[in-house]
Amino acid sequence: MIIVLKPDTSKRDEQAVMREIKKLGYKPHVMRGVERVVIGAIGDERTHANLETLTTWPQVERVMPVQKRFKLVSREAHKGNSTITLLNGTVIGGKRFVVMAGPCSVESEKQLLTTAHAVAEAGATVLRGGAFKPRTSPYEFQGLGEKGLKLLAKARRETGLAIITELLSEQHADMVADYADILQIGARNAQNFQLLIAAAKTGKPVLLKRGLSMKIEEWLLAGEYVLANNNANLMFCERGIRTFETYTRNTLDLSTIPIIKKESHCPIVIDPSQGAGRADLVAAMCKGAVAMGADSLLIVVHPNPAEAWSDGAQQVSLELFAKLMEELKPFIAAAGRE
Repeated sequence: MIIVLKPDTSKRDEQAVMREIKKLGYKPHVMRGVERVVIGAIGDERTHANLETLTTWPQVERVMPVQKRFKLVSREAHKGNSTITLLNGTVIGGKRFVVMAGPCSVESEKQLLTTAHAVAEAGATVLRGGAFKPRTSPYEFQGLGEKGLKLLAKARRETGLAIITELLSEQHADMVADYADILQIGARNAQNFQLLIAAAKTGKPVLLKRGLSMKIEEWLLAGEYVLANNNANLMFCERGIRTFETYTRNTLDLSTIPIIKKESHCPIVIDPSQGAGRADLVAAMCKGAVAMGADSLLIVVHPNPAEAWSDGAQQVSLELFAKLMEELKPFIAAAGRE
């Protein structure tokens, strides 16, 4: 059930509603908007008391049953668009379009800092970089680990960029959260529910990539694990799915943009680099994503893609990234964003 409180409800009245929800056997989750507070009540509506009696309370505007399996991430739970504010002031899901960019893997201090300064100058506000890398083969580069995290933190100090990096293990959750502004859950771990819970419990924003063969409902339900563990800062990231096509590494499903916008209040991010697996297709995919209403792009950028330690074929050069950022401006304006 979803309980919408009236504007200007006092903290005392809000707490009274929370106590009643718990008393009736539900678990409350609070979502705060600009004007209203929305409380999601999690529990089996077939066996618990009907919360519609709360409509008689003076501070309650309305009570709505939730029909979908994904409750907290749904539009029924929160009609407006949720936004995520990072420590450097970047707001994801708001009026301003956000670009996250950086190398697939953190390889060295020089490589990372060169990239960080270049993408910041071009207009990115979030630096991506893998310190822990999930690789298909155990013999491929697995990342620098905590050394890579320290280099990302140094890049943040020098440029002011927020940091997004992938979390691979529950045991590393607190350590990665100490360095990162956003925790990325990759495609291979999109239904690793214990990892999602661990990421949520750090309190840091979570970017959840779509799994390799994941249905959209499964993706939304995976995101439910984050919100259900008292972390409202969730964003979905489409990064391409596995199909029969071999011309590209994956098939970037841009139809997820209007679908997620319809079904969920959470921001939607597009990763065109993983989506196509080819640097020559990244610009076109970015323009399409912006035009279709995405909130952010996650682009892989490297000073010398030919010498990258991982996924060089999909990484754009610093020069091409700067050119792309200029080319995106009219698309961003046409989409009504800044």
